Amino acid sequence: MVLTTAPGIDRLRRSLAAAMEQRGDWPERSPWIREAVEALPRHRFAPTRVWRWDGHAYVPVDQRIDPAGWAREVYPGPDTATVTEATDGLPTSSLSSQAVVVDMLDSLLLEPGQRVLELGTGSGWNAALLSRRAGPDRTVSVEASPDLAQAARQILAEAGMRTRVEVGDGNQGWSPAAPYDRVIATYAVERIPWAWVAQTRPGGRIVTPWGRLGHLALTVADDGRSATGWVQGLAQFMPDRGALRRESDYTQVRARSEPEEERPFLRDLTPLHDNTHLRFALRVALPHLRTTLAYDADGLNAWIHDTEQSWATLSAIGGRRTIATQGGPRRLADELETAWDTWLSLGSPDLYDFGMTVTDNGATQYIWVNDPTAGPHWLTP
Repeated sequence: MVLTTAPGIDRLRRSLAAAMEQRGDWPERSPWIREAVEALPRHRFAPTRVWRWDGHAYVPVDQRIDPAGWAREVYPGPDTATVTEATDGLPTSSLSSQAVVVDMLDSLLLEPGQRVLELGTGSGWNAALLSRRAGPDRTVSVEASPDLAQAARQILAEAGMRTRVEVGDGNQGWSPAAPYDRVIATYAVERIPWAWVAQTRPGGRIVTPWGRLGHLALTVADDGRSATGWVQGLAQFMPDRGALRRESDYTQVRARSEPEEERPFLRDLTPLHDNTHLRFALRVALPHLRTTLAYDADGLNAWIHDTEQSWATLSAIGGRRTIATQGGPRRLADELETAWDTWLSLGSPDLYDFGMTVTDNGATQYIWVNDPTAGPHWLTP
């Protein structure tokens, strides 16, 4: 149960809303979203314990012990999520950043009376916003964690929301209540589960984070046999719990092979840090690659791995020089350069120029640029 007050909570709420106003984050075509956020503020759905990154690890911030610190974690900047669950040192659930929640709800084009399926209940805040728009008994939300599902049921009931929360695998959707007019996921996927398409009415809309960097809005075809649509914006959501458990990190991959090649890397790395559109294009072309960036006294450095056996480091050595070191069966620095050149040859398209098509019962899925039929495309693995 969230305490009714916390030091500075109203000031922090106003500050966050004003920051979004200044940036133009409140969508004009969906005024209901701001009204819903004001009526159902995020702190009402935050657990009494949240988690803060202290530079080394996630540490708990308890509302009863440090109410002011808790309030700051719940109301950070527009683009910062509040970690609400950490398991084995990794964040496994969060209260999503307010700007992304608003952007994805705007992309959903939800109308009153429509039936909506949410995948990933978490704290229940997004489900509450959906229910306020769709109406009572029109929203089904699926959560993998029984504990989170039960907590969300309670807090939704306390907020007066008649929302159905089920325990299950979000990738399977929730067939007993199908079909839905709208489907929205609150975690990132690499491939669109076909169940989401099959459980959506023809002409219905599916909004989901993809690739942990952007979110898509797909429209189901009239015959129900495919779905296609454009990238809508940024959405840095965590992946589903299974993906979190499966992936190896850079240190683990680096330990599996010795360095096999070292050479100068002649390209300026700055766009890797500053250009979101480039990063998205590289994610499309090289979906298995994971990249971490950091500056030191010599410049920008990158640590790259494929979650399996191959790795590369791009190390700044001063004087605007960079050295590439690579190991494993793939040459990841070379692949990075090739994909970068492809993006440049296409005219450096924005992430909004990309889209996705899903067909063949989900067996065929590809990202395209500029045109779903004639544009260049990349199969999703």
